[in-house]
Amino acid sequence: MTGGEDTRPVLVTGGAGFIGSNLADRLASEGHDVIVYDALSRAGVQTNLDWLVQRHGDRIEPIIADIRDESRLADAATRAKVVFHMAAQVAVTTSLSDPREDFAVNIASTLGLLEALRTRAPETPLIFASTNKVYGDLLDLDFVLEGEAYRPTDPAIRAHGIGETRPLDFHTPYGCSKGAADQYVLDYARSFGLRTAVLRMSCIYGQRQMGTEDQGWVAHFLIRALENKPITLYGDGHQVRDILDVSDAVDAYMAAWRNIAAVSGQAFNLGGGQDNAVSLRLLLGYIGELLGRDVELSFSDWRAGDQRYFVADTRAAEAALGLGSKVDWRSGVATLARWLADARGINAPIGVKTAVAA
Repeated sequence: MTGGEDTRPVLVTGGAGFIGSNLADRLASEGHDVIVYDALSRAGVQTNLDWLVQRHGDRIEPIIADIRDESRLADAATRAKVVFHMAAQVAVTTSLSDPREDFAVNIASTLGLLEALRTRAPETPLIFASTNKVYGDLLDLDFVLEGEAYRPTDPAIRAHGIGETRPLDFHTPYGCSKGAADQYVLDYARSFGLRTAVLRMSCIYGQRQMGTEDQGWVAHFLIRALENKPITLYGDGHQVRDILDVSDAVDAYMAAWRNIAAVSGQAFNLGGGQDNAVSLRLLLGYIGELLGRDVELSFSDWRAGDQRYFVADTRAAEAALGLGSKVDWRSGVATLARWLADARGINAPIGVKTAVAA
């Protein structure tokens, strides 16, 4: 494992969040001490932190602090052997209502973290959680509606998805802030020789996801359906996303650390790829099959910057990081449904289906 006999802890900012807690769990399970740096500002994350401490005891060092506390963040980062920077303002809607806070959390805090490493720990790797939103709304591409899903007309994109050579095109304050942070992380490798890498994530789902309407939509759909409540679709519901189980996402982050010498200064698209591409309507149909009843829907206007289609071309990440096969979305969604039902005390028999077309 990277670091050899290095006994310093690993820093996971946003470590009590959905992906962060799964990553922290994997790290602690492999014998690493983990600093979980989190403001605990989102619903459910205290539960995730309690779960980590219960499972791993003293291997977990909680630091309850805001990512904007530059001094505390710098102190944590400079005593770590690697930094996984997951903490962020994650909702497009919040960025539109408070762009200054979005800027402070996503850009200024990332720059402060990079500066701490540059000036005090330049050999410490940093892996940054970015987003597919850096590519904009993709409205310059042509799509056709086939059945329940938008499909690109471009043969290469249809075959493989959106690659890293796609020009960046930031939309909404959230897209601007995450995109700018993404570029700062890459440039600090180029300009200052820091060992950094960026993973531009598609839609990640899985256990410990406390989904809301603004973020974590797979879990949000399941929670609403389990509670027999209506689900609002923004747009027509034919949007296509490649969804990725969180265990596969954690594999990628760990591989980026292991291979940091080879991948430093690079960004990779991380998603479920073509095999795990599904429209919102088809996913909701599958959820209905799992629960044995229809899911109640309502519709509202398209949201700013929403992409009709995003499927990540995962070939570069797979080659550079040595990633294996991914969890099939049907199996992963069924597993998440059972976890959510159990976590919320909902008695819902959840079937296993295997024949839903993507």
